[in-house]
Amino acid sequence: MKILWVNTNFLHPTTKGGQIRTLEMLRRLHARHEIHYVAIEDPLHPEGPARASEYSARAYPFRHRIAGKRSPRFALELAKGLFDPMPVAIRRFHSPALGQFLERLMAREHFDRRVVDFLSPTSYFPDLEHSLLFQHNVETIIWGRHAQLAKGFARRWYFRAQANRMFEYERQACRRAGYIAAVSEQDAETMRKLFGVTRVSAIPTGVDIEFLAPPDPPPAKTTDLVFVGSMDWLPNIDGVEWFASEVLPLIHYVRPECTVAIVGRTPPRSVVALGERDARIQVTGTVPDIRPYLWSSSVSIVPLRIGGGTRLKIYESMAARSPVISTTVGAEGLDVHPPEDIWIADSAGDFAEACLELLADKDLRERQAAAAWEMAASRLSWERVARCFEQVMELAP
Repeated sequence: MKILWVNTNFLHPTTKGGQIRTLEMLRRLHARHEIHYVAIEDPLHPEGPARASEYSARAYPFRHRIAGKRSPRFALELAKGLFDPMPVAIRRFHSPALGQFLERLMAREHFDRRVVDFLSPTSYFPDLEHSLLFQHNVETIIWGRHAQLAKGFARRWYFRAQANRMFEYERQACRRAGYIAAVSEQDAETMRKLFGVTRVSAIPTGVDIEFLAPPDPPPAKTTDLVFVGSMDWLPNIDGVEWFASEVLPLIHYVRPECTVAIVGRTPPRSVVALGERDARIQVTGTVPDIRPYLWSSSVSIVPLRIGGGTRLKIYESMAARSPVISTTVGAEGLDVHPPEDIWIADSAGDFAEACLELLADKDLRERQAAAAWEMAASRLSWERVARCFEQVMELAP
């Protein structure tokens, strides 16, 4: 098939779970189909368009300025969000010029299938009714959880307003879409109930077992706990700040020497300050390779209170043979079987107790890690995910 694939960004550098999922699927689809990839280019990362040939027959970089989250322009966008009916998370990627370009491209190339990757491009995509919308999250759920957990009246009010606008926007986009691919059956069912859609199917999530396998012999354990995730994403920020303020003091009361590594790109000042105040907390910022941090840590933690979709970080930890403790939200939509291959804890006390128990028992850690690796190795290949996505594409108009 000749496939048009539209995204908000290129896939290198690969720093986010959604990028990993799309990249690994497209690499396999590229071997069997003619992929035309359209995305907004980032002048700071020229490797994005330069490496697009790894997963597409042709790439179309498009210039559209996106405000950085620490810039005055982004602050202005937040202010405009007080009155704009379009959610800020959608408006900042909105490009009518890109929509016009896509209209001309589709008229010229005559694609067999069109995939809109993530919700943001739906604001300018010219023919969503005859396309497949690839939903990595249910954005309404994420924004609703932000509103529930926000501190202070003003922040709660703003997040609630954005959640309401996201609900209206996401519902309309999902109803317009010719078909929807969700990343878990839980997300698919949520969209059916929230938005009243029926043309939606779930695909599984994969992981690269060979890439993440630890070397032999494995590295020595130099850190007790590790969190891996993009630190410019609000759910990750909320999760590590909650862990540092509510959970870690309980752990340090029993195990004062316990160390934590927070590994991920572009941490905000509030997260950087955690490491400055406590030498037992390491905040790495962007790293070239997350694997050494997984291999050299005793336990992976996923203390998320906000989120949607599926957390690739959990499957990556399992493939790296690192035992995982997660909240219920953190493990939503995943094919996991607690307590055999993952531990689930939601309160600060339960999360701290789980960390202390695993850290104290090497045999217990190794049994959980082995069970998780067996599950990942037997069920989570990216080739299987790509084949499932092909089947869903056949259902799209």
